[in-house]
Amino acid sequence: MKTMKKNSYHHGNLKAELLSIAFDFIYREDIDKLTLKVLADATNTSRSAIYKHFSSKDELIKEIIKKGFDEFDNAIVPILNDKSQDLKERFFKASYCYINWAKENPNLYRLIFGKKYAYIREAFVTIRSENCKGFIALKALIEEGQKKKIIKSEDSFTQAIVIWASLHGLSSLIIDCFNDVNEIYEDILNQMQSNLLKGLIY
Repeated sequence: MKTMKKNSYHHGNLKAELLSIAFDFIYREDIDKLTLKVLADATNTSRSAIYKHFSSKDELIKEIIKKGFDEFDNAIVPILNDKSQDLKERFFKASYCYINWAKENPNLYRLIFGKKYAYIREAFVTIRSENCKGFIALKALIEEGQKKKIIKSEDSFTQAIVIWASLHGLSSLIIDCFNDVNEIYEDILNQMQSNLLKGLIY
């Protein structure tokens, strides 16, 4: 878990510094606890200086969401795209990566996929947009399997949605500490993957 350190910054690129501090803050705290005072204190600068780079908190959240998706995609996409690996192996590895990323970044996961700031997120990324790289890679994996006659030739978008919805649901149960799900999530994930594959594979 990252910690935010108060420091005396040389403001060569204050915007990048502010975003980095805000992003690190999300590892420890909910986004709603992030204020201009937190950023001003951490950078030893004024609130008016912050407003020169982010006109509002929504603008800052937008940049955090973008960076969050980049980190998420950088973790998931290479696994899905690695054609040196068996298709099923990539599916299993990517699923575990998805769950573990959510576990390690619960506040960020809620921010980038949650409803509260959907009005910000959907201005630049939706499930059908080119910016949704993880979903695109999953859909491409399914279509690759269809061409190889491994996966049923049905609507790949719907198939990808079913997989994503399952992973998202389990991730949400884990990070929101629903009952004892976190203690048995690996068994649940294994069973879920098995059931999903049964529905996808010939």
